[in-house]
Amino acid sequence: MHYSQSEKYEMIQLVEQSDLGINRTLKELKINKTTFYNWYNLYTQKGFEGLARKKSERVGTWNKINIVDRDKVVEIALEKPELSSREVAWHITDNYNYYISESSVYRILKENGFISSPSFRIMSASDSFHDKTTAVNQMWQTDFTYFKIFGWGWYYLSTILDDYSRYIVTWKLCSTMRAEDVTNTIDAAIAFSGVNEKSMPRLLSDNGSCYISHELADYIGEKNMKHIRGRPLHPQNQGKIERYHRSMKNIVKLDNYFSPGQLEEKMKEFVQYYNYERYHESLKNVTPAEVYFGTAERKLRKRKMTKNSTLKARKKTVSKFLTKLAETSLKF
Repeated sequence: MHYSQSEKYEMIQLVEQSDLGINRTLKELKINKTTFYNWYNLYTQKGFEGLARKKSERVGTWNKINIVDRDKVVEIALEKPELSSREVAWHITDNYNYYISESSVYRILKENGFISSPSFRIMSASDSFHDKTTAVNQMWQTDFTYFKIFGWGWYYLSTILDDYSRYIVTWKLCSTMRAEDVTNTIDAAIAFSGVNEKSMPRLLSDNGSCYISHELADYIGEKNMKHIRGRPLHPQNQGKIERYHRSMKNIVKLDNYFSPGQLEEKMKEFVQYYNYERYHESLKNVTPAEVYFGTAERKLRKRKMTKNSTLKARKKTVSKFLTKLAETSLKF
């Protein structure tokens, strides 16, 4: 079986993040150990590009990026240092009506000293689920994570993430992790999403005490929902919401908070960014909001048109250059 460049990258990130150990994780993923280490060595040496399948050499360089566009890549990377090379590529495509590949951006940034070693915003393959969702609001993932607020103690963030789109449907900062906190979060998600009793999403959680309580079970039954609890220590469990927590904490925990209100303001800012601005690699580099609200396909069609027009323009430019070169040669 041949894996794509992105699939190999996902496998590497999953193994690095898994708590099960390399051998057990590879066994769960059905990946040969030798094959994995070959990928890993290429990734360590050459970064994301090293995971691409080898292609036969082609004659000609009509698709070479010109100096003006290369300078634009560097300019945007300086203006927006928070963006990865992947995100810079799609930012240019969406905002400048000009297509440039992720690998080209990575190569340009590396040549200019912006990237010294493989550095990508990590994506996780641990979010696979046996019965995969095919539309929004079919299944919600929920979990708690915690923060320490100076002078206030520990506070707990209850979040509901839509499994299909990875959109953060709702979140609540709580002083406890009780079943009541979970039900309040679900109530807010139901109100926001507008789902009804005939189309209630499944709820996926871990086996924390609040999630296995009779109080929550009664609530789930009243709401006509189905509750799925993940298998402990399995790499393909709640990967999506766990990965969200890691991304969120990498930013939110950069600051200290001295009141719950301060933390809530920072969370509002991050969720807005995550839902509406951050390109998600597992969503074909659109945002969770675009998938959740059904506008993603329109953006993907526009990107395809931009790519085709860009490549056509490059071919035309090169063709003119070669014609002029041939005419000049004939004079001699």
